[in-house]
Amino acid sequence: MEEGAQVPELFQRLFREYYPGVARKLYALTGDYAASEDLAQEVFLRLYRSHPERLDTVGAWLHRVLTRVGYDYLRQRSSGKALLEKETARVAAWSEGAAPSGEAEVIREWEIDVVRRVLQKLTDRDRTALLLREEGYSYEEIALRLEVNPKIVGTLLARAEERLKKKYGQEEERHDGLRSEADRRDAGF
Repeated sequence: MEEGAQVPELFQRLFREYYPGVARKLYALTGDYAASEDLAQEVFLRLYRSHPERLDTVGAWLHRVLTRVGYDYLRQRSSGKALLEKETARVAAWSEGAAPSGEAEVIREWEIDVVRRVLQKLTDRDRTALLLREEGYSYEEIALRLEVNPKIVGTLLARAEERLKKKYGQEEERHDGLRSEADRRDAGF
């Protein structure tokens, strides 16, 4: 690629030419339209930062990078789901040790259900970070898994926890609102 003022113009031309194909291939790979759009942007960001030496190899270069980015995304997504299933099984196994009353069992099941729903509403990165921390992983291990700088893991976890608490509160409010409405109907209001 050329240096200087021509790079942005050349990059724009390459973006317009190759973006639809890159996004389409990523969608075929991931099956997730929003993720394929985000991943396509990542591919072109990498092109902008470190382009191939020869212009005639851009297509092959983009294909290689989009494949790598797509498979990394799929690997990360599947590991997040596996962690969620493992955490759910751990909570269930831990709670089986005690014999709760019927009311306590209903409350516990509801709380587990709410936590599952709330975790599913978080981004893959937030969910994975929180589950890894809960499993006892170090900040360095979390950073490695999420492919981020270890220095930002504390902030990332704090923000993910804030979003989890906010979504959990919203879910409880929604449930309380539904319960109040049902109570009013039962009372004849």
